[in-house]
Amino acid sequence: MANRLRSAAMLAAFGLSAVPFAVSAQTAPAAETAAAAPGRLLDARPLAPELGLEEAGRALAIRYGSTDGVAGQGTIEVTGALFLPRGAAPKGGWPLVAWAHGTVGIGDDCAPSRNVRSLRDRTYLNSWLDEGYAVVATDYQGLGSPGPHPYLDSRAAAYSTLDAIRAVQGGGFGLSGKVLIVGQSQGAGAAFATAGYAPDYAPDVDVRGTIATGIPNLAAAASVGTDPGAADKVDRIIAYLLYIASAAQQIDPKYEPAAVLTDRAMRAFTKAADTCVVDMFKRVVDAGLTRANTFKSDFWRYYAPVLKHAGYPTLKIATPVFIGTGSEDVDTPAPMQQALVESACAAGSTIEAHVYPGLDHSATLNRSFADSRKFAHRAITGKPVAATCSGGGAVRGNH
Repeated sequence: MANRLRSAAMLAAFGLSAVPFAVSAQTAPAAETAAAAPGRLLDARPLAPELGLEEAGRALAIRYGSTDGVAGQGTIEVTGALFLPRGAAPKGGWPLVAWAHGTVGIGDDCAPSRNVRSLRDRTYLNSWLDEGYAVVATDYQGLGSPGPHPYLDSRAAAYSTLDAIRAVQGGGFGLSGKVLIVGQSQGAGAAFATAGYAPDYAPDVDVRGTIATGIPNLAAAASVGTDPGAADKVDRIIAYLLYIASAAQQIDPKYEPAAVLTDRAMRAFTKAADTCVVDMFKRVVDAGLTRANTFKSDFWRYYAPVLKHAGYPTLKIATPVFIGTGSEDVDTPAPMQQALVESACAAGSTIEAHVYPGLDHSATLNRSFADSRKFAHRAITGKPVAATCSGGGAVRGNH
């Protein structure tokens, strides 16, 4: 039981992480994707008004080419959205925020570009528009586009993000070459991974800095520990684990979730592929799922082969990183985030870390904006970024 609880705790943190699957993706036929060269804008058309942002002067649904991040080769199509500030572009163009979204679900109908964004996310993205940044928001590979969505695959999320940047920067939208990568929760992990993949995959993209709030850190999950009394408490985070199992089965049918999930949990699992995250949380809670009544064997051990590339490609990020953490975060607990800060600092990254007392996982996003906007200005303009690493002083940003 202790091992099962520890594994469940690790997967709870991992459920918000960004990890590449180790098996081949089932994507659209080659004939359909032959024109989808990575970074090529395939289509841009007005986004439905109800799906836009209040501060956007123009909102577009986009479709572009990318590299299959699961296989590491081959071309695919990815969808997303582009939001431009009001008025004329400044001299040199609008700087660009590349937004990496948190968990929404794994079905196409859950794609952010097809839905009204949450009040939290609208408030946050409107703040960037109001600051004079354009925003490109990828849906990620397979979410709203052909093929299964490789949920939490960091390389797939990184390639989707980097090629979205390339696509809109080459689309004649009045954008500058300067880019910030920004993400929350699962998207924070995706943003950190994107910054790590950028120098090799997209050296032409001028990433000036990364902003991550509620960032996951699987490597530290085991050391944080688990409250033994929590095993019998209904836990909505189990929804993330059901998404992992469903995505794994779609990509490689040999993974049979009934090997690790109880009959009670399987009833919720059967809905995971088509249920978006808010409804999936409700389904888990209504089913009364706890760690004790969900797992009949070691979830972590069973899915380890599909998740063997867990984590980030590197902890040494070439450009400055802002990490915002809520002290009361239970989705990606503060000690896990702090461990990542320390590891990234030790690897040589420039980290500006902030902890927000009394705030949970979600509330930290908008509360952190007062600080991250200042970080963004310094990073974009190449001014010094004050590292909070032990022994770190003012460290110069990317120029």
